[in-house]
Amino acid sequence: MAFGLLAVVGQLVNAPPTLVFASACLGLIPLAGLIGHSTGQVAQRVGPHWGGLLNATFGNAAELIITVLALREGLFTLVKASITGSIVGNTLLVLGLSLLVGGARHGLLRFDFRTAGLSSALMILAVAGLLLPAVFGALVPDQIRLEQLSVVVAVILLLSYAAYLVFLLRGNVVNFEGTSESAGWSVQRGLLALVAATVATAIVSEVLVNAVTPVTNQLGWTELFLGVIVIPIVGNAAENWSAVRAAWHNHLDLTLGITAGSSTQIPLFVMPVLILVSLAIARPMTLVFNPIELLVLALSTAISAYIALDGESHWLEGVLLLALYLMTATVFFLDPASL
Repeated sequence: MAFGLLAVVGQLVNAPPTLVFASACLGLIPLAGLIGHSTGQVAQRVGPHWGGLLNATFGNAAELIITVLALREGLFTLVKASITGSIVGNTLLVLGLSLLVGGARHGLLRFDFRTAGLSSALMILAVAGLLLPAVFGALVPDQIRLEQLSVVVAVILLLSYAAYLVFLLRGNVVNFEGTSESAGWSVQRGLLALVAATVATAIVSEVLVNAVTPVTNQLGWTELFLGVIVIPIVGNAAENWSAVRAAWHNHLDLTLGITAGSSTQIPLFVMPVLILVSLAIARPMTLVFNPIELLVLALSTAISAYIALDGESHWLEGVLLLALYLMTATVFFLDPASL
């Protein structure tokens, strides 16, 4: 929390942008963790079905706040890259670390392949929702029609996500949004903490977004690299740690619940919301992503789907996921947008 306050003060006194940006990043980590913890506490009190819905709604609150603020500033590259980074980070980095840690300790890991398979199907749908506008934009260079297509696709993805939530609420499969939280807070305390953490996250995120342009100019980094690598790690650090810790204790269904829940929520909920918000604030954004981003999304979805086929995994598959993530990070660090 102290780093968040330092970031705010740093911006007020015109401190070096790198110091402000780094402080904001470090400050967002515990705030994102508090959002997740308070959401989990309330979820335990209201029951598994409504708790799952609450987790599905607030699971990526920190990242949604950051991207909405970036969208307001016209940082479209950062916004789209953070969507890519969240998906890639969960399917490659977090799941890879989890399989490596859990497999090294327990050997063969087993999980419910039905829930993992459904998550893979949802991810394929999301990637299709990005590929189709990109192909359309290449064939029909009409910005107005492309914006219209993006809105239609966004609404379809939102409806698909709503259907997915109904499916979960009816108890058709194991809840993806599993939690390791044990209830210790009242509903009132959990909601107050959730509101306070969300407001604080919005303030610190504003500072972070304002520092993006000065930092990219000073360090020579790009919005693409910040969005794909840095922002997702900051926004999901606490949740990512929970996934790895669950794998360490051989609770791989919980690990997959965390990673799959976030991976599907980003493209099916957060991304469509951003498209609609962009219209509301008169900064229309399309679903046309960088070709490298689309390629990476397709590869990460394919390899994670392959791993989920048999309901078993081990540490070597974790190494393979991490290897692809490191190659991805290198590609974006070298800035394919400038090629």
